[in-house]
Amino acid sequence: MPRLQEIRSNLVDHLQEAKDQGWLGEVAAIETTMAATTQKLEAMRELAAQPSTVHPGMPDLLTTAGRLTPVREE
Repeated sequence: MPRLQEIRSNLVDHLQEAKDQGWLGEVAAIETTMAATTQKLEAMRELAAQPSTVHPGMPDLLTTAGRLTPVREE
């Protein structure tokens, strides 16, 4: 997320330069990219705000040990 924030910040600077230079095609492309980065950042923030609990479940000892059927002892 920090890297995406840095990219968005650089896009803001580049957008201003493109506007100053009159690069209309570049302005449109940067605005599209900024919209996508904003959406991605919002999604990342929402995901980070959700609780993350891992439910490992119970291991199956027979398959964990590499056996599909129990070994009979005689």
